[in-house]
Amino acid sequence: MAATGNPARFDEFEQYLAAERGLSANTRASYRRDLAALAEMAGTLPLEKIEAHQIRRFIAQQHARGLSGKSLARMLSAWRGFYGWLTRRRGLDANPCSGMRAPKAVKALPKTLSPDVAAKLLDGTSDSLLLLRDRAMFELLYSSGLRLAELVGLDVMAGRDIAQGEIEVTGKGRKTRVVPVGLHARIAIAAWLARRGSIAKGDEPAMFVNRNGGRLSARAVQLRLQQFALLQGIRGGVHPHMLRHSFASHILQSSSDLRAVQEMLGHASISTTQVYTHLDFQHLAKVYDAAHPRARKK
Repeated sequence: MAATGNPARFDEFEQYLAAERGLSANTRASYRRDLAALAEMAGTLPLEKIEAHQIRRFIAQQHARGLSGKSLARMLSAWRGFYGWLTRRRGLDANPCSGMRAPKAVKALPKTLSPDVAAKLLDGTSDSLLLLRDRAMFELLYSSGLRLAELVGLDVMAGRDIAQGEIEVTGKGRKTRVVPVGLHARIAIAAWLARRGSIAKGDEPAMFVNRNGGRLSARAVQLRLQQFALLQGIRGGVHPHMLRHSFASHILQSSSDLRAVQEMLGHASISTTQVYTHLDFQHLAKVYDAAHPRARKK
């Protein structure tokens, strides 16, 4: 692994990473690349002479080049480790990376389905018992914004409340909440429950069961949704949490009631729910670009 700067120092450091920290060859190669980048930015300045303000400038340069927060954090970690080794083993006075943090990574917005794609996913006929069950599950996920664990944890007794338009679920931290259930979900669940007994074991309490009559697993729901989406002609990877995100985004687009969405999702903090305001802004921005006469491309 060729590098600029002081190859002998890099070799010693890499030997330390292998012998004392037990890092893999791939990880050591990553450290070496990050150190080579540091040496390239330092130019003729010896690495031992670099100070904190120069490290900050180097990080800013990499950020300006478009490196992600995650990549910058990894790079800074490698530099910090190298200078820590120099202070302990080679008498360097101070680690210029101490207390320094990389710019925060931009948090990826949750992926959602458009209302039209959500309708395409859930509309249609169910020509088998398992597809009838699947439609009931996915209607409920989209109707009420449930987490996957909340869905598979439901017992058949909850069907009585669903018929009345609501359901109590137990979420993170064993906290319970009551969420509304829409008409389409109520119809789909009633159709499933009417036939559930034909495959469910006699003493099985789960609302959604597998072909052997036991409680359906979270992984099985994920796989069934992927297959269900493909049957409806939808590609690109649909997963259960995407239906929860779509529920939140579509409710917010219609109502702008962030507190209500927070309660229905079971978020402990409003800041967690606020990510959907960004999605809503994206939606509004698209509407603006399409509709405003001064926004259209000529």
